[in-house]
Amino acid sequence: MIKAGIIGATGYVGAELLRLLLNHPLIEIGAISSVSFEGQEINKIYKNFLSKTDLICETMDDVIKKCDVIFTALPHGLSEGIAKKAIDSNKICIDMGADFRLTDEEEYKLWYGKDFSEPELHNQSVYGLPELNKEKIKEASLIANPGCYPTSIELGLMPLLKNSLIELKGIICDSKSGTTGAGRGLALNTHFPEENETFAPYNIGGHRHTPEIEEMLSTIAQDKVTVTFTPHLLPINRGILSTIYCNPKEEVNLEFLHKLYTDFYKNKPFVEILPIGETASIKNIRLSNNCHISLHLNHRKDQIIIISTIDNMIKGAAGQAIQNMNIILGFDETEGLNFIAPAF
Repeated sequence: MIKAGIIGATGYVGAELLRLLLNHPLIEIGAISSVSFEGQEINKIYKNFLSKTDLICETMDDVIKKCDVIFTALPHGLSEGIAKKAIDSNKICIDMGADFRLTDEEEYKLWYGKDFSEPELHNQSVYGLPELNKEKIKEASLIANPGCYPTSIELGLMPLLKNSLIELKGIICDSKSGTTGAGRGLALNTHFPEENETFAPYNIGGHRHTPEIEEMLSTIAQDKVTVTFTPHLLPINRGILSTIYCNPKEEVNLEFLHKLYTDFYKNKPFVEILPIGETASIKNIRLSNNCHISLHLNHRKDQIIIISTIDNMIKGAAGQAIQNMNIILGFDETEGLNFIAPAF
């Protein structure tokens, strides 16, 4: 039995990862850690774990020592040193933060305000979007788990960019997320009276996921891609809906686009292309590792509109991390992830 460990187990992403891993048939939780709650039982912090696990939050070194696969569910800037210890100990490390998502150190410094502390590790890391990099992930020991917004956008645009069908400038990504995406820490904009019964953008023109989105879309297109990315907070707990606007190089129709997307994702178990005329909705992917995509044209038929929906906590974070682990370990990609979204 493979032993998995979670560093940062008491944040929202860490707790969600623990919930999913406890139901994985081929994984045993070897250890968890939390700086804020060291020495405390996880089932006292999150009551949903009562009678399910009595794991106690240990130190980061304990997790690395006891486990084969190390998940780091930490804010940016905290994972590089831990990843170095894990890799030096011949362990697999899946970083769910932002530390390894960008390959350009100057871009990272611009957006995150610090240099790479372990620059040599960045040459080893693989961007963990399975629908793009599955073969590379199989051979990797260090994974940069993608951000939630980037996952929804990259999956939405990949077939068009791979086939050079759209203009690479002027792409608009208008994304909405549930408030769990902001993390467990307290902030005014996620305080209930501020968020309830409203809907508003934030970090307009300067969200830190922008360079990740542009870098990966440029990698997919093999050419420079620029986007306008605007995130919004929805008064719900979880889920992302991205509405993506792009301009085709030549006239297209929905039948062509639908076949293109269906063929592209036919062997990708977690991406579903909805029938023409239907619209992707957060409700239908909530609590699953699925991405639903619907395809549309404007009334002039000169602009493609893509709706891409994921659960930000699962396909956008913990579920995708497990998907990456499954691929590395040679398990079926869907192992422990075959959740069906609730009907209501």
